[in-house]
Amino acid sequence: MKKIIYLHVFLICLALGCKKSENPGPTPEPVVPTVSSTELPAEAKEGVVFTNNGTTAIVTLYAPGKNSVALLGDFNNWSATTSKMTKTPDGSYFWIKIDNLNAAAEYAYQFLVDDQLRIADPYCEKILDPVNDAYIDQATYPNLKTYPTGKTTGIVSVMQASQPTYTWKNSSFVRPAKNNLVIYELLIRDFTAGHTYNSALQKLDYLVGLGVNAIELMPVNEFEGNLSWGYNPSFYFAPDKYYGTKNDLKKFIDECHGKGIAVILDMVLNHSFSQSPMVQLYFDGSKPTANNPWFNVEAKHPYNVGYDFNHESGATKAFSKNVMKFWMQEYKIDGFRFDLSKGFTQRQSNDEASFSTYDASRVNIWKDYNNYIKSIDPHNFYVILEHFADVTEEKILADEGMMLWNNINHNMNEATMGWLGNSNFQWGFYTDHGFTRPENLITYMESHDEERLNYKNLTYGNAAGSYNVKVLNTALKRQQMAAAFMLAIPGPKMVWQFGELGYEVNIDYNGRTGEKPIRWNYFDEVDRKELYNIYAKLIRLKKANGIFNSTNFSYNLTGGVKYIKLTEGSNTVVVVGNFDVVAQTANIDFGSGGTWYDAMGGNISLSSNHYGQNLLPGEYHVYSKTALVP
Repeated sequence: MKKIIYLHVFLICLALGCKKSENPGPTPEPVVPTVSSTELPAEAKEGVVFTNNGTTAIVTLYAPGKNSVALLGDFNNWSATTSKMTKTPDGSYFWIKIDNLNAAAEYAYQFLVDDQLRIADPYCEKILDPVNDAYIDQATYPNLKTYPTGKTTGIVSVMQASQPTYTWKNSSFVRPAKNNLVIYELLIRDFTAGHTYNSALQKLDYLVGLGVNAIELMPVNEFEGNLSWGYNPSFYFAPDKYYGTKNDLKKFIDECHGKGIAVILDMVLNHSFSQSPMVQLYFDGSKPTANNPWFNVEAKHPYNVGYDFNHESGATKAFSKNVMKFWMQEYKIDGFRFDLSKGFTQRQSNDEASFSTYDASRVNIWKDYNNYIKSIDPHNFYVILEHFADVTEEKILADEGMMLWNNINHNMNEATMGWLGNSNFQWGFYTDHGFTRPENLITYMESHDEERLNYKNLTYGNAAGSYNVKVLNTALKRQQMAAAFMLAIPGPKMVWQFGELGYEVNIDYNGRTGEKPIRWNYFDEVDRKELYNIYAKLIRLKKANGIFNSTNFSYNLTGGVKYIKLTEGSNTVVVVGNFDVVAQTANIDFGSGGTWYDAMGGNISLSSNHYGQNLLPGEYHVYSKTALVP
């Protein structure tokens, strides 16, 4: 149950299904020119700052130990001799002022380091890719600037003072309480055929109908290639153009807020890939060099892919905080889900056991980042960790207000398939983790990283007589039952896209991270639409009835007949279901007799507190002593 499922980090490079950048090669030996040395202007910051109504740009690069940097771009016809940058006295920064710019124009640019290495700006908000941009059509990204072919090579940055503005409409959005969060994890690429923010917006009412109140977008900052899950990042301030424009993303977030839906970004700061200029600046041809300010020479843990950030480095801390602040302020997002947060460690480990043990430095790193985020936005901003570490460590982080991912995929899938020996999913309860509050544990049955429940139902499901889990209608009914139990567990929950329709395409179809079939036709199929409707009803019940966040509960999730019992004041809710493939008789203490209301339809009358109904395989109920608010 506690096993970490990080398979994507081993397979990103193998199964992106897209074009990847070349290995950056070794950082060339420097050529030493004469460069003037002056302090940074007061208004300068890393990247580009515009002054004089956008006609002047101050461009800054952090490159300690480098001898010279020149700024090349459209503004100087890509000349390496006309725009030598000034080095600060401490040798850490290079900067330059560029005058006589057209504030409305886009300018492509790069840095030329030590007269040999051309890199893009790590802080730029847009890049041009000479290979992958050719696969981005006009409908997705209108009037995309042409790459300066023949003038340079590699990724280039784009600056523009007077960018097209977006006027936010929904300034009064209030984030849902953590306890009531029902998050929908969504990959823009595989959600609609258009693979854009705008085409996803056309399905927003579908998500409103489902009742989710948060969307967790898989990574949207620039990653290598186009067809990726996004866990191979390279530029952290630039939205990936394959999904649309910067303002398209802002509109998506704004419209979600208008529908009462928070937007959480999946942020990948454990590692970066070879396209990153921060990797390329200090690189020996196969790995970062020891003087790289941001990256470890060798990864410190066994699940790393790409190049491993050193989060004890001051440079990495500053960069990471700048990334967080940027997305919070520029895009008005509501939370981060930090990928592979357990990897923020400088303690060497070579196996899962040592990687997961308590790490005081890692705890302090996360406390620092969490406090910084709260200093930027103290209003219920969600800090979510994919951590899967020692329970003592996770409890400390939870007590600081952070939220931890909690995977019950394996045990719940055993239950839905009808294989009972390992079907106890009580790990979904926050008390099993030693947490003091339910809102700090986000439990899910499926995520981008887990096999789809219904694939295994239909492939490996159990059977007895005429009852067969491999039959679609039967499998979908059992998915209803699983949803009823998961959503009855106190605390926030997450649903992976199309789980509410019983999506059953194998996770390894077309390669693990490759494109998957988009099956909106499922919504027109009766049995799948019924599953969607049941999800919607259960989510409404969770949000409308505080008893589903009660801290007074009991359960028995072993065996075939499972139940969860919640009590709040004078009301009690009992969720009961038969996960076996044969009929079973329940034996549950309901606490009182009389009339019990079934939120799924129908009532029962008990002559005593004992519930001893015979339950058919796959049969489930959501009983309450007082009728629940629908």
